[in-house]
Amino acid sequence: MIVLDLMMPHLDGRSLLAEVRRRRLAARVLVLSALDAVGERVGALDAGADDYLVKPFSFDELRARVLAMARRHPGQPAPVLHHLGLEIDTARRTAAGPQGPLGLTPKEYALLEELVRHPGRVYSRTQLFERLYASDSEASDKVIEVLMSTLRTKLARGGLEDLIETRRGFGYVAR
Repeated sequence: MIVLDLMMPHLDGRSLLAEVRRRRLAARVLVLSALDAVGERVGALDAGADDYLVKPFSFDELRARVLAMARRHPGQPAPVLHHLGLEIDTARRTAAGPQGPLGLTPKEYALLEELVRHPGRVYSRTQLFERLYASDSEASDKVIEVLMSTLRTKLARGGLEDLIETRRGFGYVAR
């Protein structure tokens, strides 16, 4: 687990994050920064950060986020996941099917990775929302339905139309 400040003296946090991901290190990265603009947060997450916390922060929140990251990614996962014709490169945060790259957004990718890491596990919409969005997000958990729709469209184009199943009244599961 790495807690990384983007603005360190003598070292650029963004460069360090890029190097961690380039080397495909299994470390989870939480960015801790005074840079609070949405673009900064999105940029760090797109570059491979697993979470982002803005300064000033509560130590209790930092602790909770670190523990949540540990729960999301138990053990030392393989850098490339394979599941029913799907290939997920966790270091590059890309996914491809039999028809080629899927071209996923960061949230679609995170949703797919969460489901594929635990095939057969049923996730409610609320559980997925809690894994994909910060606790202070203004979004509704109904955004998961929109993400699921766009993700399924891209999976179908990639030759993986039956990868995710909806269990009515329960949630979603990767087959």
